[in-house]
Order: sequence, then C-alpha cells, then structure tokens
Amino acid sequence: MAVQLQNVGIAVRDLEATIAFFTDLGLTVVGRDTVSGGWTDTAVGLDGNHAKIAMLQTPDGHGRLELFEYIHPQAIETEPTRPNEIGMHRVAFSVDDLDQALEIAARHGCHPLRGVATYEDIYKLTYVRGPSGIIVMLAEELNHN
Repeated sequence: MAVQLQNVGIAVRDLEATIAFFTDLGLTVVGRDTVSGGWTDTAVGLDGNHAKIAMLQTPDGHGRLELFEYIHPQAIETEPTRPNEIGMHRVAFSVDDLDQALEIAARHGCHPLRGVATYEDIYKLTYVRGPSGIIVMLAEELNHN
C-alpha cells in the first residue's frame, strides 16, 4: 500500500493571525473555504461541524498545513502543549536564515521557548511558541565549506 503525507491539520484560535504568521515565514495560501454539513460531521466526528479552513503550502510544494478555526462546536481552549507531552506537539520547518525567521516570528509576538541551540554543527534550531500556542521548530542547516 502506498502512503503519502498530505498535510498536518491544526485547530487555531484566530485563523487570520495564524495565516499571517505562516505566510510571513514564506508559506503560501493555496485554498480557503468554510465547511459544514453531514459530510464534515461524519469525517471529523463532530455533530454540527462548521469551520473556516485554509490550506498553506511551503515554497518547495511538498509541505502543507491545514488550519481550521471552529465556528461550531465552540473551540475548546487548553493549556499550550509542552515538548514532552504525548501526542502531536510541533510542526518543523527548515529555513535558510534562522535570525530572519526569528525576527518575523517576533513581529507576531512569537518567541523561542528558551533560546537557539546548535545540533552537532549541523543545524541551528529553536522551538518557537506560535499563534494559538502552536510549537514551531525552525532549523537552519549550517554550511560546511
């Protein structure tokens, strides 16, 4: 059986603010919609499911995020996840300029959880707390010339 990752879905508090964050980082909105009806109730498993959605794509065309803001049922606020919690907890992006990516994130009020680290002289990387508490890993590959 062939398997291909299509996207990562993330429920957000504010769709527009989250789109602004990720598009400033370089992703592109490739689709938007408002979905509801029996098919969404069945697929998602929520009665009366109604949400605004946006599909974003990385510049290379391989990575996609589906962001959704619930209209009904009301979104459930939870504590932001921590890196060691069981379950999905982050989305990761490689960037060509980590300092520039952190400047963009800061303009959205998003900052590293602790700081920037270097992994075995291969990557500079950090975890940033993004919109709606999303943990976003940003990593810059270090050149070995």
